[in-house]
Amino acid sequence: MPYDRPVIRVEPPGPKAREFIKKHHELIMTSTHDPENLPLVIERAEGVWLVDVDNNVYLDFTSSIAVNNLGYPTHPEIARAINEQLSVLAHAAGTDFYNPYQIALAELLTSIAPGEFGKKVFFSNSGTEANEAAIKISRYSTNRKYFISFIGSFHGRTMGSLSLTASKPVHKKRFYMTMPGVIHVPFPNPYRNPWGIDGYEHPEELVNRVLEYIEYWVFEHQVPADEVAAIFFEPIQGEGGYVVPPKSFFGELKKLADKYGILLADDEVQMGLGRTGKMFAIENFGVAPDIITLAKALGAGAIPIGATIFRKDLDLEPGAHSNTFGGHALAAVVAIKNIEITKNLLQHVTELEKLFCERLASLKEKYPSVGDVRGLGLAWGVEFVKNKKTREHDPKTRNRVVYEALKRGLVLLGCGKSSIRLIPPLTITEEQAKIGLEIFEEAVKAAH
Repeated sequence: MPYDRPVIRVEPPGPKAREFIKKHHELIMTSTHDPENLPLVIERAEGVWLVDVDNNVYLDFTSSIAVNNLGYPTHPEIARAINEQLSVLAHAAGTDFYNPYQIALAELLTSIAPGEFGKKVFFSNSGTEANEAAIKISRYSTNRKYFISFIGSFHGRTMGSLSLTASKPVHKKRFYMTMPGVIHVPFPNPYRNPWGIDGYEHPEELVNRVLEYIEYWVFEHQVPADEVAAIFFEPIQGEGGYVVPPKSFFGELKKLADKYGILLADDEVQMGLGRTGKMFAIENFGVAPDIITLAKALGAGAIPIGATIFRKDLDLEPGAHSNTFGGHALAAVVAIKNIEITKNLLQHVTELEKLFCERLASLKEKYPSVGDVRGLGLAWGVEFVKNKKTREHDPKTRNRVVYEALKRGLVLLGCGKSSIRLIPPLTITEEQAKIGLEIFEEAVKAAH
């Protein structure tokens, strides 16, 4: 290390990898790993490069699902901050006592989060916990019963956040009943929506249809608007296929929510902290939500941490909600340093956006199975279809592309029913990005 290009010494999975994969399935809970996932056993990493147990070297276009935004193993400045803090204080029961580190992080998060209003923060360990807190804040502060979430959304797998999730049936299989009171509505997916509208050509028509659906089919047929606590959304749907809605959507959704006194809860767990070229993805749409949730990249791949940022007037009374590791001193120090570094990468991410847009859009013209390309910053989705006219999903081709890329030294992840997400670390260079995009096209070509 470092490397100039991927190096594949033995086709994955190699002999050592096969041994570890076998042991994994013997010892680790089955639900944590789909057998169709990549046969990749990561042993070490540096920068944007992953090395498996058979000494194959891969270029990473996953950031470990948008966690390692600053690359691998741990950014040197983050590592120094960890070592210094470990000799001072790691855990101090931040929900029972006070410590200056969580206060400093809360000050930073409330200052950079959109919205010209007072804010507070609840700290946790993960994205699903951050969303559970958002659910409780919404219900408690409004004293309302119901929630609206979007089809295709992913908000977590604990029982409250699972109720909001609607991306794959397997997430809820045999877990009935989850938290009651969630109504799911269509997301304004420009490429694939119930009305067959081309949302790229007619974005306002698509936005209006979604808003009409909420106001007419939900509020006039299912639940009263004045009993809806919050509308939960992802600025760009992640597990649902990296779907980017029309630019005007969240502004119009905000108007509708304000009309009925409904809160907007923005799940930034996968898209937050620089992934789209803005610190918060919702900034691309010019809206200030009432609640924002963060996790994944917040801990820079070094330590788990979640955060729920909310309007100050929505606060709960003492004892209404808490957790053991919230306000973890070491996690707070890591997050502060991470945000400081990420701020300096935003322009770089914006510059690389054009490269990804141009190179991926060209695939749509060349290959019959590439149905749609969408994204912002370094968050891109490519959807594969059997027929561009019918837009029938083609998960088999998608899966072949992922494996053909792995054989050539590029690590990708699927999402949605037949899409691939391209989410490299924000620290990737232009040259490394070009290498990855070249390999991606080779994999698409091979899959055909």
